[in-house]
Amino acid sequence: MHLNRLSLLNFKNIREAQLDFSPRINCFVGDNGTGKTNLLDAIHYLSMCKSAFGLSDSQCVRHGDEGFVVNGIYSTPTGRNETIVCTYQRGNAKKLSRGGKEYEKLSDHIGLLPIVMIAPSDTALINESGEERRRYLNSLISQLDRDYLSALIRYNHILAERNKLLKNQGSANFNEILEVFDMQLAALGTALHKRRRELIEELAPLAAQAYLKLSEDREQVELTYRSELNETPMDELLRLTRTKDLVNQFTTGGVHRDDIRMSIGGYPLRKYGSQGQQKSFLVALKLAQYDIVAAHCGHRPILLLDDIFDKLDMQRVEQLIGIVSDERFGQIFITDCNKVRLEGILSGNRCDYTLFSVADGTVAAPQPELSSTGQEP
Repeated sequence: MHLNRLSLLNFKNIREAQLDFSPRINCFVGDNGTGKTNLLDAIHYLSMCKSAFGLSDSQCVRHGDEGFVVNGIYSTPTGRNETIVCTYQRGNAKKLSRGGKEYEKLSDHIGLLPIVMIAPSDTALINESGEERRRYLNSLISQLDRDYLSALIRYNHILAERNKLLKNQGSANFNEILEVFDMQLAALGTALHKRRRELIEELAPLAAQAYLKLSEDREQVELTYRSELNETPMDELLRLTRTKDLVNQFTTGGVHRDDIRMSIGGYPLRKYGSQGQQKSFLVALKLAQYDIVAAHCGHRPILLLDDIFDKLDMQRVEQLIGIVSDERFGQIFITDCNKVRLEGILSGNRCDYTLFSVADGTVAAPQPELSSTGQEP
């Protein structure tokens, strides 16, 4: 699966653009704030129906305009073309269509166009709360398992209704309604926990292997799934925490409190890992994610590498480019503010690539694709 053409209208700082891409490596170069990352975010929108950076749809509309259009034409592994269009108008719901037919539910699209992104903002997975790590797990599994996404949406809806009920304990049939919510949460929470546990068991050894390739550090890195359901079934957990829930007026136990423990040498990565170790770990995690998505989906995801020099030193960047230039990787998009530096690394790894220059939201026509020797063909 690769993106042949991307067309944009009033998306972030990009007024209008139409870009044709190489099926392998595509580079966006330009100064900071010119729109390079916005191009990657547009590609992310077509896969995940939302911004990669937690922005609302209205925040992605170009200043002074009323809406945006993101249009992508993809080549599938079977040789067919898929046209995906995402449109948004202020005050209206976002719309997504495939082949001219609008989706009834955006969630039905997730997983069709698998994608993996490595960005400076990934540090939130280490430094921020467990909510960030749950969001990462949910996004990853949702690309692999549509039933998981449906169960997650349902769980969150019932959780919100249960919390609303706990704030109105004098309402009619309170205990009976609470029992119904508990039965539904128990079934959904159990299913979500099982899928998350399976994913971490698959992800952990792959991340450890990728870390060894990226870093000369011999410390062992580990991923561990932390959940109250590891010890206590969801239905029993809800019974045990009911008194506490009634006092606090919200649900205090469940898979919405799950977390991932990231460690190095048996110690928390956040506290004991150096900056270099943390950066290498995050990249290793995303490379492991790439392999899992590729295996589950049966074709290679699109890989987005956003401003990788911001969080990685030159040696690690060269190692990363060396890894992703392997034939097991498919289409790749890279952003950088230093054209000479990026071209030097790509040419040093004998990579073919197409380069676009970005300035003030305008994307210049690509320069001729280079051969693996770094010379024009």
